[in-house]
Amino acid sequence: MASKTNPVTFLRQVRSEASKIHWPSRREALISTAMVLAMVVFAALFFFAADQLMGWLLRLILNVSV
Repeated sequence: MASKTNPVTFLRQVRSEASKIHWPSRREALISTAMVLAMVVFAALFFFAADQLMGWLLRLILNVSV
């Protein structure tokens, strides 16, 4: 069974660990956000094009007119 930690000791440990966190700068956060949005747009365009191509090929193979 684990020993219980004093709440005051626990809060000191939490404060100590929180001080070790490296928060990104505003510039780093903006660059990361822009990269994520660019990759989302790229993936959306890629999958849209792949879907259109596969649909076109399937219609061509099955001779189905839509």
